[in-house]
Amino acid sequence: MTVLLRDAVKPNLLQTLENTVAFVHTGPFGNIAHGNSSIIADRLALKVADFVVTESGFGADLGMEKFMDIKCRYSGLVPDVVVLVATIRGLKSHSGRFKITAGKPLDPGLTSENLPALAAGMPNLVKQIENARWFGPPVVVAINRFGTDTEAETELVREASLAAGAVAAVVSDHFARGGEGAAELAEAVVAASESPKTFRYLYPDDMPIKEKIELICTLMYGAAGVNFLPPAEKTVRRLTDAGYAHLPICMAKTHLSLSHDPRLKGRPTGFTVPIREVRLSAGAGFIYPLAGDMRTMPGLPSVPAGERVDVDAEGVVHGLF
Repeated sequence: MTVLLRDAVKPNLLQTLENTVAFVHTGPFGNIAHGNSSIIADRLALKVADFVVTESGFGADLGMEKFMDIKCRYSGLVPDVVVLVATIRGLKSHSGRFKITAGKPLDPGLTSENLPALAAGMPNLVKQIENARWFGPPVVVAINRFGTDTEAETELVREASLAAGAVAAVVSDHFARGGEGAAELAEAVVAASESPKTFRYLYPDDMPIKEKIELICTLMYGAAGVNFLPPAEKTVRRLTDAGYAHLPICMAKTHLSLSHDPRLKGRPTGFTVPIREVRLSAGAGFIYPLAGDMRTMPGLPSVPAGERVDVDAEGVVHGLF
């Protein structure tokens, strides 16, 4: 870890093709970690720009909730606007009518006009807008355009987004047209940033661990309840007794559903989230419960290559290559 982190503590300065400054620094997946870039990079960006866009990935129920309740809590920084990114085909997939397999062609229903499927998947976006609005900042929906999207489909998303409480819903065509394709989105974000706003956390520091988890599951995911399995119950008691109950929660769950079950698409209701284990990341400063069948690391060989990597007292790295 010393080898990996001795240079990685410094943000990586990049630029877009249009010479916009971009910092790349950390980026753990939001389904098993906090899913956000570093506070260091954000503070540095705020020194050199009038507007800073920072990503919180893997869904507003994951990365965004963790941004608000973990990152903002530690940094003291709060957002002026939430930009919620959606795609037409992603919303169609939340209808539950299509099977998507990596490496195989998409179902034609995802790449041609299909208003019934889009309407069936829209409740997922509506819930994510509600989640974002709960924290206080205004919400702008960015409809990330694909070439196969139709005007009728984008209009359906726009109308539903505004009805759900977004202050704007704008088609963003930056992939095809660069900065020019995102100009309307940028204008909407600037306008939203000038509107009155508030900010609040989902839970206070002194709320008990189980209550924090239950609040995330019921309010952010829409669960009917939470089932703490015996190992999780035992760990919660141990962490509470050890003085860690004040830490924020970093849920580990699937990014493929609002629930813990990747098969439950759209806006599922009536489900119970099983918490099979609760772990402590004392150095990072959060507690992470495992919801359902979640793996927090990819498969590794019996002797990982990292065990051969070291750095000596003179700072020379050994075993990396």
